[in-house]
Order: sequence, then C-alpha cells, then structure tokens
Amino acid sequence: MDESKLKYLLKLIDDPSNEVYEAIEPQIVDQGFDALAILEKTWESSLNEMVQERTKKIISIIQFNSLKMNLSDWVKSGATDILLGTYLIAKYQYPDLEFKEISDKVGKISHDIWLEINPNLTALEKVKVINHIFFDIHKFSGNTLNYYAPKNSFINEVLDAKKGSPISLAIIYSAVSQQLNIPIYGINLPKNFILAYIDELSTLSLAEGDHNEKVLFYLNPFNRGLVFNKTEIDVFLKQQKLKPQASYYLPCSNVNIVVRLINNLIASYKQLVQAEKIEDLNELLRIIEEA
Repeated sequence: MDESKLKYLLKLIDDPSNEVYEAIEPQIVDQGFDALAILEKTWESSLNEMVQERTKKIISIIQFNSLKMNLSDWVKSGATDILLGTYLIAKYQYPDLEFKEISDKVGKISHDIWLEINPNLTALEKVKVINHIFFDIHKFSGNTLNYYAPKNSFINEVLDAKKGSPISLAIIYSAVSQQLNIPIYGINLPKNFILAYIDELSTLSLAEGDHNEKVLFYLNPFNRGLVFNKTEIDVFLKQQKLKPQASYYLPCSNVNIVVRLINNLIASYKQLVQAEKIEDLNELLRIIEEA
C-alpha cells in the first residue's frame, strides 16, 4: 500500500463532482486490504454524509475483493477445511468475523464429545454420543419456523442461535466428527442435505464404481441425527420424482457443499428481493468455478 498516495486520494473524496469520485475510487480500491484501517478511520471521523457514504462503499468493495481472493485460494488449495470455506461465506455478510471465533466454538463441541467417547465404541454408539452432546447438551435444532432465512446459511449465526438449515447443521456436525477422526461426511441430496457414516476400514473413491457398500448408514442432522439406510433415500427420491444417481448416496466434496450453501443464500435473497446480494453471490459462484 502506498500510504501517501492513499491519503492524497482521500483528500479528493469529498469533491462534489461524481467524475472526480469515479476516477479516484478504483485507485483507492487498488490500495487493497491494507488500506482498510485508514479508510475506516476516515469513515468514523468524517461528519460529511457524502464522504461517509463513498468511504463505506470503497470499504465494501475492498472487503468483497479480498473475500473473492480468499475463496479462490481455498478452492485452489484443495478445499480441505469445510469450516474455513463456510467461514468465508459468512464473511460476505460479516466482513469483520474472525475464523478463531468459529473454530473455538466448534472445538468446544468436539471437546465435549471427546470427553464422552472412546475408540472401542461401535459406529452407532459413537453417533449416539455425538447426538446427545450436539442436540441435548448444545441444543442444536432445525430452524423450522424461519426455514428460508439467510441467517440459516451463515455458520456464525447458526453457532450462536443453535438453529439452522439441514446443510448448516450438517456442516457443523460433520466438522465436529471429523475433528475426532469419525468419518461422517455430507451427502448433497436434492431438497435436503444429509450425512453418511463411512466404513472406517475402507477408502472411498468417488471416481470409481459403486461404493454404496462403504456407507455404513446415513444420518439426518435436521431431525436430531436420525439414523437410516439407503432404502429411505430410495423412497425419498421416488416421492420427489427424481431419478437415483450415485451422488445422492455418496459423500460430496467440500466445494460442492459451499456451492450448495451459496445457492441456498441466493434462494433466500430472492424471496427478500435483494438483487445486489444475489449478484454478489453469483459472482462468488463464478469465482469457485474459475478456481
């Protein structure tokens, strides 16, 4: 960041001419994330409404550009941490959100489960312990009263309210489990999102053949971790008039999960008729596709 150049440009931000502002805005944006502290100080100290409005707009552009870059880096690096991916989506609405806030809360749930679990338990017994801590002790539940609210897709909101959508509850549930080396992964089922407990002795390769036998059973985090089998998925797909596909029975990638999360947000904002947010989220989808 060129601090002297930034300060010079900020002196011009109160110019009443839109042409002047349109000329300096991209130059200030180009100063990048490091310029935010000075911009925020300008926004806080100014009594000029136009300066505040322009400064706030520039701050938002820089924050969104930073988010796009970080999301692209997450995908390119392998998208191995689902918590980081969902945290980045939450930063769209909460740009000052810190990842530690998310990781600490998820870590607390994992620790509480770790205290009650041991490796000698069967898969079903482990799930019983997880369900008790997750739903009875930490009080997570599905947000049935406000199902389509955007907050159901922001992980910080779900961790605070203890209520969420099928996918947001599944993300937290699976992240907690994987931190304990319990192989529970997301299934990108249409009109729902469920989890699968994978045979710990197997290696699941989604690129080859039919691996349904590798899934020990399925779980529904929106229904308090209810355990069920493949037959229930068959029935569900038949009810929804959907043709069965392997992807409806097998774990999906973390990128697929984040894409589904973004699409859920787009659907929420369509109901609220917030075109600008829809446009931003579609841009995030493009960033993921390009990465």
